[in-house]
Amino acid sequence: MRHKALSLALLGFELSCTMGPKYQRPSVPAPPAFRDTAVATPSPESLGDAKWWTVFEDEELQKLIRTALAQNYDVRIAASRIVQAQAQLGITRADQFPSISGTGGANRQRNPSNPVFPAFEANMSQLGLSSVWQLDFWGRYRRATEASRATLAASEWGRKAVLGTLVSNVATAYFQLRELDLELEISRRTLAARNESLTLTRTMESGGAISLLDVAQAEKLVELAARKVPDLERRITQQENLIQILLGENPGPVARGKALAAQVIPPAIPEGLPSQLLERRPDIRQAELQLVAANANVGVAKAMYFPQLSLTGTAGFQAYSLTGLFDSKVYNIGAAMTQPIFDFGRIRNNVRLTEAQKEEILLTYLQNVQQAFREVSDALIAIRKNREYRERQQALTLAAQSAAKLSELRYRGGASSYLEVLTSETDLLDAEIDLAQAQLNERLAIVQIYNALGGGWQQ
Repeated sequence: MRHKALSLALLGFELSCTMGPKYQRPSVPAPPAFRDTAVATPSPESLGDAKWWTVFEDEELQKLIRTALAQNYDVRIAASRIVQAQAQLGITRADQFPSISGTGGANRQRNPSNPVFPAFEANMSQLGLSSVWQLDFWGRYRRATEASRATLAASEWGRKAVLGTLVSNVATAYFQLRELDLELEISRRTLAARNESLTLTRTMESGGAISLLDVAQAEKLVELAARKVPDLERRITQQENLIQILLGENPGPVARGKALAAQVIPPAIPEGLPSQLLERRPDIRQAELQLVAANANVGVAKAMYFPQLSLTGTAGFQAYSLTGLFDSKVYNIGAAMTQPIFDFGRIRNNVRLTEAQKEEILLTYLQNVQQAFREVSDALIAIRKNREYRERQQALTLAAQSAAKLSELRYRGGASSYLEVLTSETDLLDAEIDLAQAQLNERLAIVQIYNALGGGWQQ
């Protein structure tokens, strides 16, 4: 009898249905190619597939990235979320199976004599097992397990998204640091040259060759260069502190590698196909898996409309005397069903809630996909236009250097005033600083396109 009931329950379980819609990937209108693509026919090859150490060849930068990947707190928090999701999956999955508990006890009772009954002692002991099984006839627990599995996978892709963002942030901060180093080098070199020019100007003024106005203008040039040095030193220290925090360490100095201009820039950027972003970018994969979980949660909510079936059973041994230990067998098997009748709209509104949550996550997923297409297109145009700007700025800097030299020669030959020298020297310093920033922007565009294409998390 017991085996027959259990077999029927298992058969019902196998034949049971699952509530809620089956997940289908949303249709995403991906463009055939990215805007501002460098090639007429896109190739499946993409920079996003490259390992980060092949993109960033500076050995010191590679050391910083490795340290960050090992110690950064955001990465460790993301890893902790994976452990939490694994534990939650185990908890949810356990609901599909029977829960079994052991029971045991002993009791001894002594009653004194009375006019009707003589004195007696009673001993009872028992040992057994009890079980409760909530039959997943409508797929409530299977849907919940499906949601938990998707949440676990989403947390794993979330960690990969953190890794990719961290690689991008460390590279960006390092290139910004090297640009500040270059600005400081330019400012100190300019300051030294202007101090020499001021010394010469004072010598010429003491000999009566020039006026005090020329000396004042030379002093102005010195101060214009000198004021940049402390500000740049402050920014460099703060940038080093930022990098150390990304590394999961306390503020401190940062080792340098190649100069900014020596950082390798790929001659061509393979961007791949837009449709590949749906598989490569971890933030998009995470958003889709969150949608899978939300879809399963709709099934969990709908399953509450239907009866909840459960099997209960106990089995064990009993004895009513100390001499006859466990001299009888006992068991009990039962089934129970609960059906919601009046819940004042609780189940209906819970279904509406899960469906609305699913719709929100769906829209978020589609929004993330569009944002990814935009980020790649923005990075592609940034690469091309930043290169063009840097080339123009480089030519302007060379022209400013020539103008400054000619102004100095004209002034010493008496053909112009020191005001011309002041203007040329100021223009040259500005041009050199702008060139340093142009070189930085050109390299930051590489970091941007690498991150936008979903690179950096591959280890």
